[in-house]
Amino acid sequence: MAQTVLRPPTGATLPLSQLAPEAALRRLELTVVRRLEGFLHGDHIGLLPGAGSDTNDARPYQPGQDDVRRMDWAVTARTTEPHVRDTIADRELEVWALLDVTPSMNWGTQGVTKRDLGIAGIATIGFLSQRMGDRFGGLVMRQDGIRRLPARSGRMALYGLLRSMLTEPIVADNAPGEMTLAKGIEQLNRTERRRGMRVVVSDFLTPGDHELDAAVPPDWERSLRRLSVRNQVLCIEVIDAAETDFPDVGEILVRDPETNFARYVNTADPAAKQRMDAATAAQRARVATAIRRAGAGHIQLRTDSDWVADIARFVLGYRRVASMLHQPPQGVAR
Repeated sequence: MAQTVLRPPTGATLPLSQLAPEAALRRLELTVVRRLEGFLHGDHIGLLPGAGSDTNDARPYQPGQDDVRRMDWAVTARTTEPHVRDTIADRELEVWALLDVTPSMNWGTQGVTKRDLGIAGIATIGFLSQRMGDRFGGLVMRQDGIRRLPARSGRMALYGLLRSMLTEPIVADNAPGEMTLAKGIEQLNRTERRRGMRVVVSDFLTPGDHELDAAVPPDWERSLRRLSVRNQVLCIEVIDAAETDFPDVGEILVRDPETNFARYVNTADPAAKQRMDAATAAQRARVATAIRRAGAGHIQLRTDSDWVADIARFVLGYRRVASMLHQPPQGVAR
């Protein structure tokens, strides 16, 4: 606890084996509510698994990861940068997760940081949404840019993606860069064009944004709404217990790790503590309202609660919604 409060963490606070208990998740399944590629085939394009022959969008070539035989020479010649073009499998759902690892995610007072709690949420969603042939990929958003982890199928590939996220270097406070959550969502929407499921993991805190009125949309709401047009979007909001209920620890220095804001606050003063808790509650209500307006699902994970149980309750509610939406029209038999 003292390590994450007094100074930024130096590594992961959760081992890979504790991210998500697979045995407890085997009876659950995250059903995709939105019909992605047509009414008859549901979540997938074809009825049988296959590599597919239809071409997908072109994307930059990743050395050591992409097959050079899939090089798109026409796009490469136009852009002067190597590009490859993937094929769309007949039966394949793509799930992409955007993980926010900016300095505000390094906070944690319950033995786990918000950053690692977000990775645990991604692990749980990954195990719940995995079926034959489905692929899971990730984008890691830092202050200075985004790192793309290619989408691959299989349980071992999912473990590899989670390990890469856990070993991602910790971003130092006040690190240079202009990447924001809105830009990260825009890049996710722009680069991953095939319809599927998108998971956005963040504390949804914008540096310098002090607005508490829920009627005023955050800067990332417009981007999230565009992402929700063609995809099923799930937002995982990670918060720490001390952010919503300030502990009585006397006079402390409250500092924003992403800006130059710093102020001493006397948490022993009941009036001051009440004002801070009320402002935090209004801030979280604004985030929830913005996510709901954008048409995305919303899960709130806390560092002092069981994240697997929280996601399981959400999934059970989503299954009830999916069962109603997937019913055939009245008068039509399956």
